[in-house]
Amino acid sequence: MSTFQHTDLIRDINASLAPFRKTQGNAMAGFGQLARAAITDGALPAKHKELIALAVAVTQRCSGCIGFHVKALLQLGCSRPELEEMLTVCVYMGGGPALMYAAEALAAWDQMAGETAA
Repeated sequence: MSTFQHTDLIRDINASLAPFRKTQGNAMAGFGQLARAAITDGALPAKHKELIALAVAVTQRCSGCIGFHVKALLQLGCSRPELEEMLTVCVYMGGGPALMYAAEALAAWDQMAGETAA
């Protein structure tokens, strides 16, 4: 499990990508448009889509993605029990490595939920 703070990781990723967003504006705008279109409410609500995105992040072992999607889930009103049930499916499908990143997702949730409450 990571020992870093996911809010710091998100900040650092955004700072590192800022020059890239300027030099590759069209591509990054396209990526942003794709992200917004993919997560918009449709047949599946945005919260369910973010749970899917976090499941992919956990099983693909992407710490940055975990941070961004946990933050989005908190903003969408996801509950801890919803998060935990989704993480159980990740562990079922991804085994031990997914369990390690599920722990990371739970730590990110606890950190960011605490910051939201403060």
